[in-house]
Amino acid sequence: MTERAARHAWLARYLEQLATQRQLSALTIDAYRRDLHELDALAGAPSWQVLVHADIRRCAATLHGRGLGARSIARKLSSWRGFFDWLAQQLPLAANPVDGVRAPRRPTSLPKALSVDDAVHLVSCGAALRDQPQPFELCNRAMFELMYSSGLRVSELAGLDVAWARPAADSGARAPLGWLDLAAGDVLVTGKGNKMRRVPVGSHALAALQAWLAVRPGAADGGNALFLSQRATRVSPRVVQLRLAAHAAKAGTAVKVHPHVLRHSFASHVLQSSGDLRAVQEMLGHASITSTQVYTALDFQHLAAVYDQAHPRAKAK
Repeated sequence: MTERAARHAWLARYLEQLATQRQLSALTIDAYRRDLHELDALAGAPSWQVLVHADIRRCAATLHGRGLGARSIARKLSSWRGFFDWLAQQLPLAANPVDGVRAPRRPTSLPKALSVDDAVHLVSCGAALRDQPQPFELCNRAMFELMYSSGLRVSELAGLDVAWARPAADSGARAPLGWLDLAAGDVLVTGKGNKMRRVPVGSHALAALQAWLAVRPGAADGGNALFLSQRATRVSPRVVQLRLAAHAAKAGTAVKVHPHVLRHSFASHVLQSSGDLRAVQEMLGHASITSTQVYTALDFQHLAAVYDQAHPRAKAK
């Protein structure tokens, strides 16, 4: 076996462990695969055992020099660190070479969120204004209303089924990742780390979903996918992204809109109205409340704007 083949064999074993033991999603495993193969190309070492702290620092510096952002470098370092933690259980390593290597300091940036009026206009316009909307327009509106209503990730949205159905033992069909419960008025979704959660669905989103289900054609593969592509197959996250961008342009939205903008808008608007950070954390499916606290800054921005517009002493002379 060549040196390169030996390195790749260790990578394959690690990725298999992520899939079988940690049960990470296919998208997450693909991200790990890209990060680790990039390390292999950057390091150029004959084996994983010879890499040291200075090698990892050099790889990180190379990525920074190519213009890669600090957040992306931090994610790659995390992927590399996890691989070497696992490898230390398989091979004698002097130390984890990634320990102590930090990504460049990144500027604090807040997630982009639409105003309440802009968000409502975006998700409600279109199919609702036509006497006889096309089925795919009703599908789009149901998707956009649901993303804004429940703060779903685009992968969670694409993975939804019409309703819960146990696959036959010999069918080879996948177990549902999530499903819509119209009677209860909520959706059950599988988020990061294969953690499932229930999220309430608002009345406008429920109405849009019922309108779509009334005209939804049968799936081409006979499956239960809630949202379909033009070919009647399960819609992909990329297709949702493209449809939303096109819809936002037609709706006259001033900023570029992608699915996570609706998720950010949901979190910001719920927090502005309720002030309940813990509830927002649960609905978003964040493992740590630290991830949710960024929306308190968005909330303060809203309060500061109201103050500037309303307080006599805040107005410019």
